[in-house]
Formats: sequence, C-alpha cells, structure tokens
Amino acid sequence: MRREIGWMFGLTALFTAAVAPTAGFVVAQVKDRREARGRFLIMATVSSVPILCFLFFGALFPECPDGYHC
Repeated sequence: MRREIGWMFGLTALFTAAVAPTAGFVVAQVKDRREARGRFLIMATVSSVPILCFLFFGALFPECPDGYHC
C-alpha cells in the first residue's frame, strides 16, 4: 500500500512539473510574448531533468528486478 501511494504522489509531482511550463509556453505563444516564451522554455528544460531521471532510474532500470524484495 505504501509503495503504491509513493508512486501516485511521485507521478502527480512529475505530471504537475510538466504541465506548468507547457501551459505557460502555450499562453506566451498565443500572446506573442518572446521574453516569456524563452523563460518557459528554460523552465521546461529544467523541469524535464527530474522527469527523465525518474523514468530512467525508476521505470527503466530499477535497482531490484521485479519479483525480488530488496
């Protein structure tokens, strides 16, 4: 139970980290604001680092194989 809740909160945090820069970039694109667009691109790049680490180490290459209890 505790592991499923941890995954749920982790995925929610990663999802919200991706939604904020995407929504800001779309609004800046529609309003044609170049300065804001650049800031949201930087924000998206910085937010993508923990997402990629989570996917790489948490989903693709976990420390313990499935079926083993470490």
